[in-house]
Amino acid sequence: MNIDFHVRLPTDAHSVPLVRGLLRQALEHLTVPQAVVDEIVLALTEACANVVDHAADHEAYQVDVQIDDETCRISVVDDGAGFDPATAADAPTSPLDDRGRGLVLMRALVDQLRFVQDDDGRHRVTFEKRLVTQPPLRLLDPR
Repeated sequence: MNIDFHVRLPTDAHSVPLVRGLLRQALEHLTVPQAVVDEIVLALTEACANVVDHAADHEAYQVDVQIDDETCRISVVDDGAGFDPATAADAPTSPLDDRGRGLVLMRALVDQLRFVQDDDGRHRVTFEKRLVTQPPLRLLDPR
């Protein structure tokens, strides 16, 4: 079964729990393992929180979700200034910092993470996560 949805959200902190809840319900409806659901939802939370933090002067952002039997693909698109992920810090400068861990966390949670600038100048973070954590168990025929 496939589930696709696209949501345009206001660039404020109240939008993050809304889209997080939509994604969680879709994944749970498809009986995705809870650990995988939690990882995907956390990655989406980080991506949306980055938009709210860094593109707050723009009116809205968009989240596109595509879920099939094997993979969840998510894009978060905004009109913010963007950044160069190659030069972004991979970790906070101090272990006491409570910010700056988003990229490290997202990279750890998903299978693929990409940052691109679309032809229209909008910035897009796209990530993918396999929905099965391990191959299905095969029982041997005892005959």
